[in-house]
Amino acid sequence: MSVTKAAIVREKGGPFRVEDVRVEEPRVDEVAVRVAATGLCHTDLLTRDQIMPPGVPAVLGHEGCGVVTAVGAGVGSVAVGDWVVLAPMSCGRCRNCRTGHPMHCAKFLAMNLKGRRPDGSTAYRGTDGAELSGHFFGQSSFSNEVVVNERGVVKVDSDLDDVPRELLGPMGCGLQTGAGTVLNSLKAPPGSSIVVIGAGAVGLAAVMAARIAGCDRIVVTDLHRHRLELAQDLGATHALHAGSDTLVRDIVNLTGTGADFSVDAVGVPQTVHTAVEVLNTGGTAAIVGSGGAGQNMSVGISLLFGRTIKGVVEGDTVPALFIPQLIDFHRAGLFPFDRLIRTYPFEDINKAAEDCKSGRTVKPVLLY
Repeated sequence: MSVTKAAIVREKGGPFRVEDVRVEEPRVDEVAVRVAATGLCHTDLLTRDQIMPPGVPAVLGHEGCGVVTAVGAGVGSVAVGDWVVLAPMSCGRCRNCRTGHPMHCAKFLAMNLKGRRPDGSTAYRGTDGAELSGHFFGQSSFSNEVVVNERGVVKVDSDLDDVPRELLGPMGCGLQTGAGTVLNSLKAPPGSSIVVIGAGAVGLAAVMAARIAGCDRIVVTDLHRHRLELAQDLGATHALHAGSDTLVRDIVNLTGTGADFSVDAVGVPQTVHTAVEVLNTGGTAAIVGSGGAGQNMSVGISLLFGRTIKGVVEGDTVPALFIPQLIDFHRAGLFPFDRLIRTYPFEDINKAAEDCKSGRTVKPVLLY
């Protein structure tokens, strides 16, 4: 068992406290990773505030990247010294996993939000020996040392001189969610129109993917003008302030009779409704954002006329295939994800959380 630094949430809505924690050695099917950097996601804040599980005290974080330091006896996909991006867990046995949809695993919630391994144990403890909720999205990357199931590690090329390796962590969640929704789940064809609601990391990844897909009208809405400007720099053809009273009408006018696709990267009742309203007959709305548990929305039956509402988790990707593809897009100048990122020393995690919540920073990345 090793001792390392981690940020712990000990009470609902409380600050992240950087403390020493004990981390178990990897089991037969697990990998130990020294985390070089980790993204901070809105989902981490929802869990900090106990709007989402697991309970506290907990080590959160789920956009880690780093170097493998040890492997279990049954691990064959990575070796000590490999650079990896960490991704959510999946069981590998259910119908969705077996048909190439591991991010829609039948056990996804239990495996990623329970705060424990599938057998109920945790690899994370305080120095007093008290158990900590961990294994958040399979990793808990707000710990400098993590233990991850082999299914949750994605090996990336060792020759990444042209890619900022310490910034790759968000590809394991926010970036693959937005880009995968457009390219994998919606499969937006060239010439199609798409509306992206919310210009955070997920929404801006969707914008970049829509440009890669060849969409000819890419409309983005957000409350922050600096994010709308960035969206246009990244490929959006139109940027509209989300607070406008005429938002839906303006989007419909811009897209002709409505959009072919929409991506709701916010995930509250109002934005879900807007995502459906802006569609043309036959259009599809992908709901990828999450405002937290316990929220409901209603849609008039007449509004569904020919339209589809589709829930998408993590972009419906196979991370081991899609993350290297995103890296290739970046190398080709098509996916400049680094423009979304602002880095912080790990000890400044609470400042990063504040900037994330206020919208000042699109994607905070904490450097160990």
